[in-house]
Amino acid sequence: MLYFKNSQNLFRFKPSFWAVIFLFFAIKADAQQVFSNNNYPLTDFRQPLDIIPPALAGSFGELRSNHFHSGVDFRTNQRTGYPVYATADGFISRLRVQNSGFGLALYINHPNGYTSVYGHLARFNPKIAQEVKKIQYQKKSYEIDEFPNADFIPVRKGEIIAYSGNTGSSGGPHLHFELRDTKTEATVNPQLLGIQIPDNIPPVIYAMYVYRLNGKPFNEFTPKQYFQVAGGNGNYSLNKVTTINLSGEVGFGIVATDKHSGNSGLNGVYSIELIVDGKAVFTSALERFSFANSKGINSHVDYPALLNIKRSIQKSFVDPGNPLQIYSNLVNSGRINFTDDKLHQVKYIITDSKGNKSTLAFNVKADAKAIIPTPALPNGTTYQYVNVNEYNKEDVKVILPKGTLYNDLNFVYKKSAKPQTNAFSAIHQIHNNLTPLHLGFEIWIKADSTLAKYRNKALIVNTNRSSQGGYFENGYVKTKPRNFGSFFIAIDTLAPTIVPVNIANGKNMAGLSKMSFRISDNLSGIKSFNGYIDGKWVLMEFDAKTASLWHNFDEQTKPGKHSLELIVVDMKDNTKRYAIDFYR
Repeated sequence: MLYFKNSQNLFRFKPSFWAVIFLFFAIKADAQQVFSNNNYPLTDFRQPLDIIPPALAGSFGELRSNHFHSGVDFRTNQRTGYPVYATADGFISRLRVQNSGFGLALYINHPNGYTSVYGHLARFNPKIAQEVKKIQYQKKSYEIDEFPNADFIPVRKGEIIAYSGNTGSSGGPHLHFELRDTKTEATVNPQLLGIQIPDNIPPVIYAMYVYRLNGKPFNEFTPKQYFQVAGGNGNYSLNKVTTINLSGEVGFGIVATDKHSGNSGLNGVYSIELIVDGKAVFTSALERFSFANSKGINSHVDYPALLNIKRSIQKSFVDPGNPLQIYSNLVNSGRINFTDDKLHQVKYIITDSKGNKSTLAFNVKADAKAIIPTPALPNGTTYQYVNVNEYNKEDVKVILPKGTLYNDLNFVYKKSAKPQTNAFSAIHQIHNNLTPLHLGFEIWIKADSTLAKYRNKALIVNTNRSSQGGYFENGYVKTKPRNFGSFFIAIDTLAPTIVPVNIANGKNMAGLSKMSFRISDNLSGIKSFNGYIDGKWVLMEFDAKTASLWHNFDEQTKPGKHSLELIVVDMKDNTKRYAIDFYR
């Protein structure tokens, strides 16, 4: 229940009070849990916004680039500035300000063992904002990540803690909201804890795939067959196909999305269940996951298909190196052998977080003649996923830590000539980008003699000339790319750029609330930015999406003449300085 200290607070929060009453009865009438043996509290948390009915731009566990979506994205009518409410009593346990990521974010620990997270905020409430600004000035940094104690800023359920925004890596105005297990930091589907999203629409199934695994590791050479799907409103069948003839070891894959009622967009599904002859052989359910394993999404999906045809096919078989804990009811990791010449019934059941279901049923005939062989692999070196693997040549070294590979790998390396411009080594092709990696890998590339005077400016780039970072040591430039590809050594000797937007030397800024700039770097990326007015550090705020940098004038900049110095440094310590005088 809501708690109010005095009648003024009661008056201020009265609209949200009625919203909570409305949602409380909705929860009591409609709360349910799907594919979970855990007992979650269903009435402890209120909605973080008072937008009724709530609608999602992104669901929990939705498929994203290199990760599962860790919360739910509430739509805010393409606007910023909606009040964001504490969903339960607790205290601010983390204050975070990032150039990208969640942007402005708050974390609240609650007595029931969960932590609520609010991301992409436009601004904090005045009390929190004051404390954040104080910390930023103490640390002389726009980006902060602080973990206050329980006495620092207590909050009550229904209290306005911030306002919705579009900061960080947000692609548009919305509120990113999470509920995490406080002890383990695993993120949990908020709809299992009573956060209500109207939904009476079953998931949509678009396509089904059959993979001819043939007892071999899954990779880009694994033969697969595409089957169109017909139907709707929860009932689907294969288009113009009733029976599929298969032989040997196969796996299945599905393409499906979900849509909530009202104004929600296309979102991810909650669970996928594959049943053969009445027995479950595979279930995935996005109840919770750890952030350390989230990149395992690249093993959960057909990664080569994602890159080649931009389609998210969720595999219904599990690679041996896949660390995700979202699977259950596995029979032979979802790999099915059809060798008995009999007819088998196969069914997919796709479910959303409210329990709406869609089914796809079809027959499989085990037919010894229905063989599609796996193509021969190129000449390479076999690396086992359970081991640390190293590849050594005179001018390159590659180290794959244990836990990097999802499957055994036929590793292929090629070397080609040095690019003609800004290159200090040959190009080293490290396998190919169709094989996903969980931890990334370490690469050492030997520099040629022309690098000698640029050693402190050296880094490794891929053939798109995208920086992978790096440093020079003992004749090599070393770094840790996240993905396979083709790499060589380059240098960054150019300073960042500073473009003033609304300020110039001698300008009177008295009628303006802030000074604005755009900053960028050609290669290694921005490492730091610092502004000084009259020799004193001032807070410069940054939005990486738009490369916008600004300072909001406050009481420290009084009327009169002032000097400004702005210093921007890139990852290779190339420095740009902008210095002028201005008036207030």
